[in-house]
Amino acid sequence: MHFEITHPFHPKRGMRYVLTTRRLNWGEDRVMYYDSQGRLRSVLASWTDVPVQDLFAQASDGRSWFRTDDLLRLCALVDERQGDNDVN
Repeated sequence: MHFEITHPFHPKRGMRYVLTTRRLNWGEDRVMYYDSQGRLRSVLASWTDVPVQDLFAQASDGRSWFRTDDLLRLCALVDERQGDNDVN
């Protein structure tokens, strides 16, 4: 995946890089990339065109595939479908 630096006052605005990783460093959401000299660099994700990371995905860090509200909605759908089957 590639990203572009979009901050209007950043000296590398408009430059495109290969996204190496995304992580919280120093309490900030940052994207990491290698510059033209092969050095690992980072920039605030909000200064790029990288989509805003979902807070749940960020907090779960891949440990959970499902959100609580999605599971509750699924339970409601299953209950509703079971109710439909009871009538037939």
